[in-house]
Amino acid sequence: MSAKIYRLADGAEGLFIKNERFNTTSVSFNFYLPLAADTAAAYALLPFILTTCGEKYPDFSVLNYKLAKLYGAQLDASAEKLGDYQLLRMRISVINDKYTFESESLLKEATDMLTSLVFEPAVSGGAFGDTDLRREKRKAAEHIKGEMSEKRIYAKNRLIEEMYKGSAYGVQKCGTLESVEAITGESLYRAWQDMLKKAYIRVQVIGAALPARLFEDISAKFEQIERVDITDCKINEPTAAVETPRTVEERMAVQQGKLVMGFSSEMQGDDDRSLPLMVMTDIFGGGPYSRLFANVREKMSLCYYCSASSVRQKGLVTVESGVEAGNAEKAEKEILAQLDAVKSGEFTDFEFEASLKSIRDSLGTYNDSQVALDTWYALKACNENVYSPDEIAGKLSGITRDDVVKAAAGVKLNTVYKLLPEEDR
Repeated sequence: MSAKIYRLADGAEGLFIKNERFNTTSVSFNFYLPLAADTAAAYALLPFILTTCGEKYPDFSVLNYKLAKLYGAQLDASAEKLGDYQLLRMRISVINDKYTFESESLLKEATDMLTSLVFEPAVSGGAFGDTDLRREKRKAAEHIKGEMSEKRIYAKNRLIEEMYKGSAYGVQKCGTLESVEAITGESLYRAWQDMLKKAYIRVQVIGAALPARLFEDISAKFEQIERVDITDCKINEPTAAVETPRTVEERMAVQQGKLVMGFSSEMQGDDDRSLPLMVMTDIFGGGPYSRLFANVREKMSLCYYCSASSVRQKGLVTVESGVEAGNAEKAEKEILAQLDAVKSGEFTDFEFEASLKSIRDSLGTYNDSQVALDTWYALKACNENVYSPDEIAGKLSGITRDDVVKAAAGVKLNTVYKLLPEEDR
């Protein structure tokens, strides 16, 4: 598997990952834009409305018929948060031409279809249509309400809101219900124009061969667009350390309490700068070998689950746990005690090696899925270097126990969020 980068326009590149193990080819458009409260909802709506209709495919039935003719090609979309940025993704996957009758050129048709959807939306008079807009706004609102109903997600989102008030990372990736409701056909059209003009763009192709003239045709599309104020998604504001950690408590009609803790880290940035933080976080609260699982959950039975994760672009470490209200304070203290243990190097060689093996095994799974590989490279656009999962697995061999201790030393508590049952007040 090899990767090659092609220049498409100012702030736009093509990435071809040659991989012959799959019977399909994946092509994705990835747009990176600043995350801001006044644009998040409209930007997040774009990938979904663009992949359900277009100028050449006026409704989903026409679009679906075309996908069926392409041997059941798969079209999907998503909106993600990547550090201080929104990542808008549109992807199509189609069977390789050599597996079709008479080697039909399905790949060219599929890539032309996706390009058309991105650059030629179903708009009239400088606005998206009311029917399409109402449908996508309803789906966006349902998604936001679903995350609010899932209290584990809700609690994590509330922690991030509290930690990053007034900054980009504190904005929800799909905006708020109010901002979704405020979207109009005209404002969404302006958001689409901004996406093409201002986003950092990466078009990714994963497959046995690069579709003929794909990057050249996309480059020609950009020649018709004035690219201005192009997003630099390699810049992320580090998570600041605080002198006095804050505690935010909220009461709701829930059966199980949620304790979410946010930490700043002095180790921040892309893989070349922050790989030890990934290992440290895994030893702290990764698999069943981790300090949090073995001690806080199993030995002391203080929570239903307890795990740690990191957002290395931001220098952020979080711990999520489900607790009984009466155990929330005890669990918090023990989580901090386990962090202190890692800072002191009080983890065994078994824990260290088990963590490295687990991370390598996890990295190995990316090669089993074209979707996962495409996501991997899309999420690495903020890196200075383009590393494959295998290359990152190889870099783990250079991580030492001292590196882990150094990474842990810079981890400091910032904010604690507790969601507790009303009846325990």
